[in-house]
Amino acid sequence: MKRCNGWLTLVVLLLAFAVSIPHASAQVDRIVIAAGTDEDRALQDITNEQDPQKKLAMYTDFVQKFSSNPAAVAYGNWQISQAYQASGDIPKALDYGDKALAGSPHNLDILVSQASLAQQAKNNTKLMDYAARGGEVCSSVAKQAKPDGMSDEDFTRTVNEEKSAVQNSCDFLETSGFNAITSETDPKSRMADIEKFTVAFPQSKFQENVSNYAMYTLGPDQLNDKARLVSFGEKILASNPNSLAALLLLANFYGDDAKPGSAAKAITYSQKVIEVAKADAPDADKSRKISAGVAHNTIGWAYLKQEKTTASIAELKIAAGLLKGQDDQQYARALYGLGFAYGKLNKLTEAREVLTEAVKIPGPLQPMSQDLLAKVNSARAKGK
Repeated sequence: MKRCNGWLTLVVLLLAFAVSIPHASAQVDRIVIAAGTDEDRALQDITNEQDPQKKLAMYTDFVQKFSSNPAAVAYGNWQISQAYQASGDIPKALDYGDKALAGSPHNLDILVSQASLAQQAKNNTKLMDYAARGGEVCSSVAKQAKPDGMSDEDFTRTVNEEKSAVQNSCDFLETSGFNAITSETDPKSRMADIEKFTVAFPQSKFQENVSNYAMYTLGPDQLNDKARLVSFGEKILASNPNSLAALLLLANFYGDDAKPGSAAKAITYSQKVIEVAKADAPDADKSRKISAGVAHNTIGWAYLKQEKTTASIAELKIAAGLLKGQDDQQYARALYGLGFAYGKLNKLTEAREVLTEAVKIPGPLQPMSQDLLAKVNSARAKGK
């Protein structure tokens, strides 16, 4: 709320910009109460009132009196919402905030206010809804059409000014949406949140983390929704072709899929992971090395499915080298694959060496490695 020479003018963000540039469908709403109007004078009276209960009643009367003015109704309901928030009545605050949004649905200030209330109420469904709606508005700021007659330089400067003006609100809504994902315990609700977040914030700084949550949520211990998993992975790659999490998601999916052609797809996605991870680079961290190791692992197992045993050994050896001391379960998978491949080629000594290492690693592959090692030792004994 801003005062100019005694007049009360409510301007959310840059009014001049709102007038001069055509907006995308979700462009930022601005509440404007014209100076000198009855609404303006009524708001000045409310501002001067010090008693919270009387002020609340005045805002209620204000909304009723000026019900034909959408801006006045939206602003009045928003102020009532804030009054209830101050008194600790969060349900009523949310209710009146939603009424304010109905009149000004793309207003970032109100969306931020509602997101804060939803956090207080621990209502993840509403929190993600406000965050997603805010993300759509934030994205629209950069998607405006340049008006006729405006220079490229002036247009770029004006857009950058508005982006700067909304940045704090957009950052808050993005972080709030991510927090809703991390705190959601129901897998179906979490996945719904992830999909909303991905659409609303396609270039989010949290995108890799969100993709990892999606992999976990869509995995065999959670939703196990294969079609949804593939759709999500492809959606991420459409906005970020170098997303390691999405590439690994699809590589692992196709690596486990038994349909014809899936092994080839697993190899393609895994090769892209290796290209993006750059595990040999001096600045490669543990995460990138593990990503590359998992990708080599997937390729090795895909080659085994394709009966390309020699090629699989080369990939699995690289995987084992990258994963040793970094990820025990993936390391064990590479060793077991090597043992299996060496066994197929009757290289029993090599098979015994890698399987002897594999059986030392606790986990789901340990009994399988023990069983395969016993078969290899039996075959070696018979060969002698």
